[in-house]
Amino acid sequence: MPLDMNMTILVVDDSGTMRLMFKQYLNKGGFRNILMAIDGKDAVKKLEEGGKIDLIISDWNMPNMDGLALLQWVRGHAIYKTMPFIMATAQGDKTQQMVVKENGGNGHISKPFDTEELKKKIEAVFLGTLDKTSEIRVPEMVGGKVKIKLAHIQITDHLILGVLKHQIETGQVKPDTFILETECINGWNPIQEKLETARVDGAFVLAPIAMDLFAFNVPIKLVLLAHKNGSGFIRNKNYATEPSDSIKDFYKYKVVNIPHKMSIHNMLAHKFLTGLGLKPGVPGKKAIDVRFEVVPPIKMPAIMKENEDVGGFIVAEPICTKTISAGIGEMEFISATLWKDHPCCVVALRDEVVQGYPDAVFELTNLLVKAGKYVEKHKDKAANIAVNFLDPDKSLGLNTNVLTNVLNQEGGITMNHLYPEKKDLDKIQQYMFHEMDIGKVINLDDFVDLRFADKAC
Repeated sequence: MPLDMNMTILVVDDSGTMRLMFKQYLNKGGFRNILMAIDGKDAVKKLEEGGKIDLIISDWNMPNMDGLALLQWVRGHAIYKTMPFIMATAQGDKTQQMVVKENGGNGHISKPFDTEELKKKIEAVFLGTLDKTSEIRVPEMVGGKVKIKLAHIQITDHLILGVLKHQIETGQVKPDTFILETECINGWNPIQEKLETARVDGAFVLAPIAMDLFAFNVPIKLVLLAHKNGSGFIRNKNYATEPSDSIKDFYKYKVVNIPHKMSIHNMLAHKFLTGLGLKPGVPGKKAIDVRFEVVPPIKMPAIMKENEDVGGFIVAEPICTKTISAGIGEMEFISATLWKDHPCCVVALRDEVVQGYPDAVFELTNLLVKAGKYVEKHKDKAANIAVNFLDPDKSLGLNTNVLTNVLNQEGGITMNHLYPEKKDLDKIQQYMFHEMDIGKVINLDDFVDLRFADKAC
């Protein structure tokens, strides 16, 4: 049965930027009948007006009446009890996904997302195409070697994977125990989903995402860091400020965009803004004076340029450098100045590979460490490799000059010390859990497998 593209969808979000993005994504996906509500109370009003509504897609964190309260209200009224309800929100951790399910939600999609992800989620609700989590993945063997499929996104943080792939394809490196396959993914949420559902053997992924998956029994291990440092906080240049204005006054009552709730970027932005005496967060029960919004990294510069409410964003390179060169923003701080040599992305592998093919994991880890040292010694060559690896279809407009500048930036990304320090990972989870009320605290001894880094590093 085909999906009804003429269904009426009620979108509920208090952010004007997000309502615009919802409309663009849904229209691009073929949906035309879109109603908008600015919060849960407004949504209830539109429901009670009696118009035909086939699906509710609601943000979670909103003033007056949030998405969870709206879901509970809908499920508490017989006339709406079976109305499909998708929670589309920055609440991207597994704990919040379970809350949605327990309260009768039909689905959950984490920001940032795109047209394809949103349409796929709608199809899952109406056509029953929800992905089932695989309990085990059987790695493919080819010619006596195990094929290891690793996912990544288009950021400089994942360059060592591109360097290793290039070295293998050009014959500079010939692995004895594995065949490398890479998959470029368009965002963190699809990477998280593929890692969880065993459609890849591993991924270069944000450390808090990997820790959150492990907390909910996804069988993965952290075997290596992907890099250290490498992000920046960009301040909007659109604002005219008086000499007497303080940084605190600049950001107060503005929006700051982050790439994912479960990210070091969220933590560092929170730490920076609270250090100014501000109260950053998402709308809800707690009073805030700086609003965090999760948006796709690639869209951050354009959103900040067009939206007068956005004071800045924090994101990985090369987006920071490109934004500055385009005259859209200025560097507020490089992430390393707030936390020197901090981890960010990690190499996480599924247990089927770690336990079943340790020799291949040893060799892979060793070659990735060598690739990191290659980047540090040959930044011009690494920048050339990065252009093709990170922007194969030329959609990002990357060039070697931009990437060379990124790799040479003082206090910027480093890839020559990839040993995972548990104390650093613990610092992340303790701050996010206790200061931001995000995620769970896990046993890092069970999550981090140092056998491979001990040898490679």
